Formats: sequence, C-alpha cells, structure tokens
Amino acid sequence: MVEHFIPLLELSHSPRIVNVSSSSYGILKNLENEWAKGILSDVENLTEEKIDEVLNQYLNDFKEGLLETKGLPTTLSAYMISKIAMNGYTRILANKYTSFCINCVCPGYVKTYINYNNGILSTEEGAKTPVKVALFLDGGPSGCFFDRDGILSF
Repeated sequence: MVEHFIPLLELSHSPRIVNVSSSSYGILKNLENEWAKGILSDVENLTEEKIDEVLNQYLNDFKEGLLETKGLPTTLSAYMISKIAMNGYTRILANKYTSFCINCVCPGYVKTYINYNNGILSTEEGAKTPVKVALFLDGGPSGCFFDRDGILSF
C-alpha cells in the first residue's frame, strides 16, 4: 500500500508516513527466535526480501504447529510478528525515502475491540502521539519508533 502512495506523497512539500505499532508487541527484545531477531535487527542489511523471509518462515512454523518450539510468540502471534515486521519496514522506507518523515508510533494501551475495551486510554488520547509525530517540523526525526514518552528502542 505504501509503495502505491509514494508518488502522491512525493508531490508534498512535507511527506509523512506514521505507522501505528505497539511497544508491548512490536519490539524485538520480546521476540525469542534468535534467527528472526538477528535478521530484523541488522538495520544496515535489512531488506523487504529479508522481512518476507521471516514472515514466510513464521507462516510455515504456524502451519506446522512449531511456534513455541521455534521461539515465536503463541499469544497474539500474528499481531506481534506483523508489528515487528512493520517496524522493520518503516526503517527500510525511512532509509529509502530520505526526504520523507517516516516513523512508527505506539499510541498506548487504547480502548479497542482487540482488548475488549480494557485499555486505559480513550481513542482521542491514543491519537495524540500519532498526530504529534505526523506534525513534526521538516527535518525532524525519521526511521524512529515513538510512544507517548519519546523515542523507543526497536
């Protein structure tokens, strides 16, 4: 989807992409699979193909019932691996489109259907961080991961 919007974004004087992630499920330190963690943490050599390789291996391991054996998440596993992959893709995009401001954000524990509205933040409160990141001044940080308190480690 992002690649299809790039031509439109290039027409902007201040192109922005803000991907919504999760600090609980989207960071690499929570991933126990060392092979996947090694690939996704190698920022200089990370490519879309390498992310696809990790995702395809995840799908195979899921189909074979090997998630736990392979050190992959078993609780909200697709959610977690998709957020980790998206964070990696965000960094690839930021390196590829250096005139853009491309980041990912964790809005916080927002009341949504995925948590049965048990979150502690309203949707309005959760929207503050993504909007703040989208409104960074030109030349602001790119390729970063933010939460309500600032920059997070991937």
